[in-house]
Amino acid sequence: MTALVELRVLEGPNLYFPRAAIKLTLDISGLAAASEDTAVRFARRIGLRSTRPGAPDSGFRQQFALRAVARLVRAVAKESGTSSLAVRVRPTSDPHRVVVAYPWKHRGRSQEMGLAVAGVLDAVPADDVEEAVSAAAVRVAAAEPGDLPHTIKPRIPVVAVTGTNGKTTTSRMVAHIGRVDGRVVGWSNTDGIYLDGELVEAGDYSGPSGAGRVLEHPEVELAVTETARGGILLKGIGLTRNDVSVVTNVTADHLGLHGIDTVDQLAEVKAVVPRITRRSGWAVLNADDPRVDAMRHVIKARPWVFTRTPDSPAVREVLTGGGRVTTVIDGWVSVLSPNADPDPLVELVDVPMTLAGLSRFNVENTLAATSAALAIGIGRDVVVKGLQTFLPDAEHNPGRMNVFSLGEVTVVVDLAHNEAGLEALAEVMGGVRRPGGRVLLGLGVVGDRTDELIEKLGELAARDSDVVAIGHKERYLRGRTPEELETLMRAGAERVGVTGVPAYPTEVGVLSALVGQALPGDVVGLMCHAEREEVYAWIAEQGGTADDPETLAAKVRAATGEA
Repeated sequence: MTALVELRVLEGPNLYFPRAAIKLTLDISGLAAASEDTAVRFARRIGLRSTRPGAPDSGFRQQFALRAVARLVRAVAKESGTSSLAVRVRPTSDPHRVVVAYPWKHRGRSQEMGLAVAGVLDAVPADDVEEAVSAAAVRVAAAEPGDLPHTIKPRIPVVAVTGTNGKTTTSRMVAHIGRVDGRVVGWSNTDGIYLDGELVEAGDYSGPSGAGRVLEHPEVELAVTETARGGILLKGIGLTRNDVSVVTNVTADHLGLHGIDTVDQLAEVKAVVPRITRRSGWAVLNADDPRVDAMRHVIKARPWVFTRTPDSPAVREVLTGGGRVTTVIDGWVSVLSPNADPDPLVELVDVPMTLAGLSRFNVENTLAATSAALAIGIGRDVVVKGLQTFLPDAEHNPGRMNVFSLGEVTVVVDLAHNEAGLEALAEVMGGVRRPGGRVLLGLGVVGDRTDELIEKLGELAARDSDVVAIGHKERYLRGRTPEELETLMRAGAERVGVTGVPAYPTEVGVLSALVGQALPGDVVGLMCHAEREEVYAWIAEQGGTADDPETLAAKVRAATGEA
């Protein structure tokens, strides 16, 4: 078995360094199993003169291996002509695998060093380990330097948005406000690349390629980039810095992928975005999320936090340090500055995206977008106008809390791809349900989630609805079978006593089935990911219409018995 599991070139700022880096995933089984004598000789060859490697395959050997691999990279670099090199080594959930990262200036030589280091580890169990280190250095020194990193230094203002939930809605709101200000806005996200409000290329562009495409366009005056976890881990961020960063929240999602197994680790990944915000810029952080609020301690930029609670301890700390706060006071979106009275911008009920103040998550997204727009230099009155004209419909915010009327039945379409998203969908469905009405939910999952998460989504769906049915996402099975996913979702539903959950092959199919059994006053919710346009078309064919702010507000009042 070769020691090299993966060699990945990260083109820009990443989890390990604020600049381009090489990430190696290495199998250290050979070093773990080597005799103590061989381990000691290896350590001495790379400059670890005083070390106790411990017995083979022991915990002490694993700790030794982490230190030794870092020293090996530095030794090969030095002997091949690099005077100094920063190295980061991290353990993984597999005791025989480690991750090593180091910055690079020349692609070819840096990749060759990764291959050479792996070659040394392959040779560790043998007697000629000392010669293997020397040969690796010679190999690296002889390698062609190769290209320089392609990290882009922005020429225009950049707002970079990340987080688990809400990043697409928030970035859409910021882009909309920028257009209201008369700027030509380029925006990249999971749906595609947009230029001045028009989709110019569909696809997932939440990584460095999307940001690069936006910034290379000569007409763009403001760039808004959605930065997803996958792009940071697999490619790095394609920009050297941003002017304003936004972190919406960090919750359990995509765990178990690419070495990220815990929410704390996920938060560390998301923190890369505010860490590269320029010192004179602003990092917009969710003060109600402890992991996001903690990012204030790792940024160079000025903090601008948002919170639904104006008496939060974070508010006092940020204002004392000269930062800014966006919060809600007496139902108004308000900005707090040091040694000044609050500035009330707009009432929540006049911001359509908050669904008449009903959607807690969209209140947070509104606070985040307000902060970012003001931080990038857009005028107060323009920001207010932008908030008032951004609607929760298929035109402004497709796939996120879109509310429709089908006769006297309400339909809510949302991505809702994780626990927090599903709970937010349930909150909105309950908030527009008439007294005595029911909630009917179309449940669906993406196949690359863990078994535990899929079961949990089944449990939440059954707990928070009166009727639940499964609608599969064929394009997003990702190695699973529909039957396997059904088994997991049904197991979750059974935890709360719901059995016999029916399943349909498509999202349109489950929506049709649920609407067909809905009664006046009922609400049908759909976790929609794979067939958004088809769902919109089906609703239109049935005579459905998107709710305008006045219609939605009337439904909220009716749900509370006020009308």
